[in-house]
Amino acid sequence: MSRKLLYPSAHRLVTLSRFAKRCIMIGADTLAMPALMWAAYALRYGDWVPTIKDPWMLVAAPAFAVPLLFFFGFYKSVVRYLGSEVAWAVLYAIGASMLGQAALSFLLQAIEIPRSVFVIWGTLAVLYLAGSRFLIRRFLLNVLGSAYVRQPVAVFGAGDAGAQLVTGLRSSAEFFPALVVDDSPSKRGTLIAGVPVVDRAGLEKAVRRERVSAVLLAVPSIRRADKLEIVRWLETLNVRVQTVPSFNDMASGRAKLEELRDVAIEDLLGRDQVLPQQDLLHRCISHKQVLVTGAGGSIGSELCRQILNMSPTKLVLFEQSEFSLYAIERELKETAVAEGLNVEVVAELGSVVNRDHIERLCRHHGIETVYHAAAYKHVPIVEENPVAGVRNNILGTLAAAEGSEAAGVQHFILISTDKAVRPTNIMGATKRFAELVLQGMAEKSEKTIFAMVRFGNVLGSSGSVVPLFREQISKGGPVTVTHPDVIRYFMTIPEASQLVIQAGAMAKGGEVFVLDMGEPVRILDLATTMIHLMGLTVRDDENADGDIAITFTGLRPGEKLYEELLIGECSVKTEHEMIMQASEECLSWDELQDALNAFREALAVWDGDRIQALLCHYVSGFQPGTSGDKDLDNLQTRALSGPVAT
Repeated sequence: MSRKLLYPSAHRLVTLSRFAKRCIMIGADTLAMPALMWAAYALRYGDWVPTIKDPWMLVAAPAFAVPLLFFFGFYKSVVRYLGSEVAWAVLYAIGASMLGQAALSFLLQAIEIPRSVFVIWGTLAVLYLAGSRFLIRRFLLNVLGSAYVRQPVAVFGAGDAGAQLVTGLRSSAEFFPALVVDDSPSKRGTLIAGVPVVDRAGLEKAVRRERVSAVLLAVPSIRRADKLEIVRWLETLNVRVQTVPSFNDMASGRAKLEELRDVAIEDLLGRDQVLPQQDLLHRCISHKQVLVTGAGGSIGSELCRQILNMSPTKLVLFEQSEFSLYAIERELKETAVAEGLNVEVVAELGSVVNRDHIERLCRHHGIETVYHAAAYKHVPIVEENPVAGVRNNILGTLAAAEGSEAAGVQHFILISTDKAVRPTNIMGATKRFAELVLQGMAEKSEKTIFAMVRFGNVLGSSGSVVPLFREQISKGGPVTVTHPDVIRYFMTIPEASQLVIQAGAMAKGGEVFVLDMGEPVRILDLATTMIHLMGLTVRDDENADGDIAITFTGLRPGEKLYEELLIGECSVKTEHEMIMQASEECLSWDELQDALNAFREALAVWDGDRIQALLCHYVSGFQPGTSGDKDLDNLQTRALSGPVAT
C-alpha cells in the first residue's frame, strides 16, 4: 500500500538517530530537574518566589537523577513501546536520588533545608518523568500515526491475543484498530487500549459505513468449528478477513506485525487437532534407521519433518527428483543444526522400481522402518500415462517391498489414497493394486510387517485445489471448479503425516488403516469461501458486478464426484480414536503373481488397453471413465457418513 505523508516535520523528528533522541531527552530532563526542585521549595513554603538558601540543590538534583536514570536503563527504552520496566527504572532512580541528596545535605550540615523538600521533589520528578513520556507516546501514536493514511481494521476477539494485537497495531504505521469485536456481553462497551469493544451488529454497521477495511482474527484458542462459523458470518459482510503473524514469528524476527496475510482455508477445514499418542509416534522411529521414499513430495517431505523430531538414529531420503531431494535434504540438515538434533540425514537419488537398489540401500544403512510415499498421484496425468502409472505405483511398490524384505526391514508402511476405493481412474486402481501387493507380501513374510494407510486429500499438497484457487483469485479469476456437486475430504499435511506414523506403529501385518478425515467439503463452497475471505465477491447471474467468476469445467477423465474410504461396509476401531482398520478382500499370492506377470507383459509392449483390462479384472469396483454421478444422492450420503465403526 502506498502511504501519503501528512506531517513531514513530525516524520523528521521520528527519523532522528537513536543517539540524537537520547541526547534530547537527557537535555530536557537535566533542565527540568532544577525547575522541579524550585517547585518543591515553592510548595513547601507556599510562596511562588521561595528563598533558597542552598542553591547548590538546584545543581544536585540533575547531578544525582540523570546519571541514575541512565544507570537503571530509563533512556534505553523506546518511547513508543514503553512497558512496566520503565516505571521501575523511574522509581529506583528517583528513590536513590532522594536518598543521595538527603545524605549530601546531612554531610554538608545544611540544616536549613526542610527534609520534606526531598519528598516533594521526588514526587514531582516521578510525575514529570512518567507524564512527559506518556504525552510523548500519545503524540507518537496519534499524531505520527496520522502522519500516514492508515487502514482502519477491526480486531475480532477481546481476549489476551486481541488485547496484544490492539496494543501492537496502535504503534503501526500501516494500520490502526478502529474496533474490537467480541460476542461476550460483559465486554461490550468496554475499552481495550482506548479502542471500543462492540458486538457483531456494531461491526456490521462499521463495515456498511466503510469505517473498517479488514477484520483481523485474534481468536487462537477457539475450536476450529467455531472459527469457521465466525468466518462464515464475516463472509456475509464482504469484508476482507486476515490474520497477523504469530507472536513467536514476530519475536524471532521472521515476520513483522504489518505483514498481514489472508486467513488460510487450511485453518478452517478439517477438525480440531487431536493430540498424537507419543508412544505410537516413537515406536517405529526413535533410535532407529528410517527410510522415506518419495521424500521430496508433499506427504514424503512432511513425514521427514515429523520423523526428524522423533530422534531417529538415521533418516534416509530416497527421491528420483534431484531438485526435490536437494531441497528437502538442505531443509532437514539446517533444522537439525538449528535445533541441536543428533540425527544423520542422508540423501539417496534413485527410483523405487529398482529392487536391487532398494535392497542394497537398506542393507547399507541398516534400515528398520520404511515409509513408502513414492507414487504418481495426479489423476489426469496418470490417466493419460497408464504404463508409467502401473510401472511406478504397482511394480515400484513391489520392488520397494521385496527389496526391503530381503534387507531385513522390520516395518514397511505404504501411503495409500481414498481414490483406491471403487476407483474410476487409473491412478486409484494402481494404488488399490499396490495395496493388494502389500497384503500378499504380508501373508508370506515372516520378518517384515507390511501395512498400508489410506486417507483423502491433503491441504497444500501438489495438485491440491487450494493453492490453485488461491493463484486464480490473485490473478482476478476465474476460479475453475469441475462440477457444482463435487465433494472431497480434506486433512492438513502435518496431521495426516502424524496419523500415518501412528497407524504404522500399530501394524501386525497386512492391515489397511483408514484415517478419520472428518466431514467432506463441497468444492464449490470452498471456492466461494476463499473468494469472500479476500474481501471479494462472486460474479454470477445474481451479482453481475462481482469481482471473481466461478466457471465449471466438467469432470476430468476418471474423476469422481465423491470419494470414499472403505471398500467394504464396515471397519473396526483401533487404539487410536482417529484411525480405523478396514476389513477388505485380497488376492492369494499365486493370483498376485499371475496378475503381476500379466502387467509386465502389457508393459513390455506398451499396451494401455491391456493394462486397463487387467486393472478392471483384478481391482474390485474399478469402473474406468465413470464419474460416480449415478445414484448421486445415495453415494453422497454414504460419503458424508464416513467410516462406520463396529
